[in-house]
Amino acid sequence: MKTSPNIRHSWREGLKHLLIWTVCLGLTIVTMVLGVNLWMIARTRDAVYEPENARGLSGDCILVLGCGLRQDGTPSQMLRDRLDVGIAAYKQGVAPKLLMSGDHGRVTYDEVNAMKDYAIAQGVPSENIFMDHAGFSTYESMYRAREIFQCEQVVVVTQGYHLYRAIYNARAMGMRAAGISSDLRSYARQRFFDAREALARVKDAVWCAVRIPPAYLGEAIPIYGSGDATNDRV
Repeated sequence: MKTSPNIRHSWREGLKHLLIWTVCLGLTIVTMVLGVNLWMIARTRDAVYEPENARGLSGDCILVLGCGLRQDGTPSQMLRDRLDVGIAAYKQGVAPKLLMSGDHGRVTYDEVNAMKDYAIAQGVPSENIFMDHAGFSTYESMYRAREIFQCEQVVVVTQGYHLYRAIYNARAMGMRAAGISSDLRSYARQRFFDAREALARVKDAVWCAVRIPPAYLGEAIPIYGSGDATNDRV
């Protein structure tokens, strides 16, 4: 049985329209992602500092964002760079407290105690190191910094590609914020990190607009007290 010319023409026209709509949708999404990224970077670029230019900054705390552990439970290379820059800023007097914010959602995975142990080994007193055990994302870290730790002004430490979103989130929570880049070396998989960050900026722009609550909140632990209030080990 032969297919009529009209049916073949209709099928081709339908496929053509589908391809056009698919291309238009793809271009719309790409334009939206690019636009949000350019807008967020433009809004926060003025607050990004290199370590050598950070001495004049000040805040309630230096907020170091977690980013993974080695198999032995010690900080990853990228996280060690963040910690080294954050500790150096603390010793320069940028802020009187360190706030380690990371993932401690499982007994077997504990970023924040590893971060605190690292800082103590570098000579920072335990009482000056707070831990946010539920900083599961950049957005949640900033939300909790304001609501739980009652920070009003923060100096965020993370790699440069990540700082724009971190500062944007902090400001969206009502805090004054600046950031210090911890790019002390080149990192493997940086292109992957950049691509993921482009999408994360769009997600966080929406979350900040809606103010979605984090997974966990709780009682306030003011940053001007003792960091030992966040200790969970005997």
